[in-house]
Amino acid sequence: MNSKMTPFTQTTPIIDYDHPRVSAFAKENAGASSDQIEQVVSLFYAVRDGIRYDPYKIDLSIEGLRASTTLKIGRGWCVPKAVLLAGCCRLLGIPARLGFADVRNHLSTKRMREEMNTDIFKWHGYTAIYLNGAWIKATPAFNIELCEKFKLKPLEFDGRNDSIFHPFDLSGNKHMEYLRFRGEYPDVPIDEIEESFQEQQSYVSSMKDADFDQDVEQEIFDD
Repeated sequence: MNSKMTPFTQTTPIIDYDHPRVSAFAKENAGASSDQIEQVVSLFYAVRDGIRYDPYKIDLSIEGLRASTTLKIGRGWCVPKAVLLAGCCRLLGIPARLGFADVRNHLSTKRMREEMNTDIFKWHGYTAIYLNGAWIKATPAFNIELCEKFKLKPLEFDGRNDSIFHPFDLSGNKHMEYLRFRGEYPDVPIDEIEESFQEQQSYVSSMKDADFDQDVEQEIFDD
């Protein structure tokens, strides 16, 4: 493999694919095929739907972002879910890196809208995977149940085309707007993210004890 790809294949304190929990998950969910695209597609859906999306539990510590931690708790926001998918790919020898973008997100709960006081989410995370000589974007953030509840188009992934958020939901309402792509990295740039999140520290702190699933159900009921 080209030495330039080495940083995108290594284990790190965050992308800890050498942890037994992560390696077992990757091997169990890569499928029986020896084809890399089929393996990655299978892993994408395992992470997308096997780990519940939870934007309330934002933890920017190394421990909080680890792939093994995400598997342990079974939920995570977009960045740790992207980390887990990247780790699974790297375990199989497939280069993967972490991509980030600022987005205007129209999917939120009443509590999020009140606490954040903005609909702009900085450092939204996705996984970029090297397949057939190209970097392909994969976004495993929103699990299928969440998409169904909010009437969103679930993100599909075929290993050949970028999988990024749809601009509109199933009803034609605005869903997600990409405002700025921040680049793709071999690991999570924690210091840079923390600096951008300073203005949202109260949100991060206040949401830790809140229940996202409960708020989603209430949001749907109110509608």
